[in-house]
Parts: sequence; C-alpha cells; structure tokens
Amino acid sequence: MAARAYWQGQIRLALVSIPVEIYSATKSGAQISFKQIHEPTGKPIHYEKVVTGIGPVDTDEIMKGFEYQKGNFVLLEQDEIDAVKLESKKTLELTQFVDADEIDVLYYEKPYFVVPADDLAEEAFIVLREALRRTKKVGLGQLAMRGREYVVSLKPCGRGMVLETLRYADEVNKAQGYFRDIPDTKPDADLMDLAEALIAKKSGAFHPQEFHDRYVDALKDLIERKRKSKGRKIIEDDGDDTPKRSGSNVVDLMAALKKSMEKSGGTAAKPAAKKAPEKTAAKRPPAKKRA
Repeated sequence: MAARAYWQGQIRLALVSIPVEIYSATKSGAQISFKQIHEPTGKPIHYEKVVTGIGPVDTDEIMKGFEYQKGNFVLLEQDEIDAVKLESKKTLELTQFVDADEIDVLYYEKPYFVVPADDLAEEAFIVLREALRRTKKVGLGQLAMRGREYVVSLKPCGRGMVLETLRYADEVNKAQGYFRDIPDTKPDADLMDLAEALIAKKSGAFHPQEFHDRYVDALKDLIERKRKSKGRKIIEDDGDDTPKRSGSNVVDLMAALKKSMEKSGGTAAKPAAKKAPEKTAAKRPPAKKRA
C-alpha cells in the first residue's frame, strides 16, 4: 500500500510553480504502551466525556470553543475553522534563501520528504533542487498544515528534497539564561590533549542502525518475566544510580581521561615533564697569592 501524502500543493519561486507532495520522513519507534487497569477485576479503565452537573454527553453535542473571558466561550463549527482563507494551505512560497549553518539546530522540528507530484513537475523540481545544491543555500517559506502555519526550510536530499518545519522565535528559550553561570575559562592544555585524543579514538561514521532503544528491550524482558512469575513482584536493585556530585579536581579528571583512553585501546600520552632550572656552579673566591 502506497504511503499517503501528508500535504499536497505547490512550491512557488517567483513566477515558477512546482506541484509537489510531502510525506513524513520519520515514524514512531517500537514503544511499550500501558493501559490503566482496575486491579480488583482486571478490566481496563475507560474515559467518558462529562459535563459538570450534567454527566456523560454524546460526541455530536461537542463543539470547539475559545475562552475569551473566564467562563465565556466563542463556539466554532469545524467547517468554519476549515474555511479560514490562507494561501499557504496550498502554496509554499520561497521568500528567502540562507546558508544552512545560519539556522540554529534548536529551530528544527520535524522533517518531510518532498517529491514532484507528476511527470510534468519533474524538470522544474530538479532545477530547483540542483540550484539549491550548487549555491549551498536553504529555501525558507511558510506552510499551513493540520491546523497551524509553520516556518519551513527546503534543501536537497539525494534525488529529492527535504522540508523541515521550524519553530518560531518565541518557541525557543534563550540559551544565555541557562549558560550564564558557566565560567568563561580556558581548560588545561594537557587535559585538552587527552580529551581530543579520546574523541579521535572513538570517531567514526554514523550508522543509525547500530543504536536501538534499550529501555524498550528492558521493559519487554520485564513483561515476559512478570508473565512467567505468576504475579510475583520483580524489582531489580542495582544500588543508587543517581549521579553524585563530587569535588573532583584536575588530577581526578586527568586520571579519568587516561583510564578512558586505556579502555578504548589507546595509549594516554604523558604530559611533557617540565624541565627543572639548571643549577649554576657557585663561583669560588680567587686563590690568594703566596707572598
């Protein structure tokens, strides 16, 4: 079964319009979902839509409302919301181009694959893709999807392109408030040499398939053991795993880095020993001449 397009419309660059389709580039990983269970009966808990003083209500009696004052709501039908006119619902107009490194990683939210909608759109699609690739630029615009308008970026990806939704400026916290108390000091040169050597030792190509959710694996194992235990409580106590603060100093950090290098199969380079100042021979007083 072919994937369903998340959005269909056109990319507009000046007077050029390119019909495209957008597909989600990510999917939910393996997760363990739990249900709330009524312990005495072993049956699942259900939730009902309830109005205070009235009780349960039917779904067709529910509308969307915006609270403009305490206790006062403006009620809206879904078709009224859907009828809101916004050009970016069907058109992504590229209004600016920037270098990729100008966009802070904090602004990126979710990626989507972009493909031409039909054969007639392929030529213009390829021209735009290669122009972005040659200029090493990222296209910016705004796009309305699923009830809100996003700032988006567009860049080449293999034979296609990737669109990424971006957060607005007021959705990103300023880093200064968190980093303010970190001292602006230069690290010890020997410690830097060891840290860089350790990074070089562990450097390699990124293979995402080598990583998996170990917490999900552990939960699956726990569920299986619990099923076989016939209700017996299973708790593994490996001691307190809470990170402890210690008054570690440079000597402790140096030892830890050296040990890390040894575990990685490397040899920790010994810091160059400082030369002791050369001793100069004391001058003897001249011998007295014999009378």
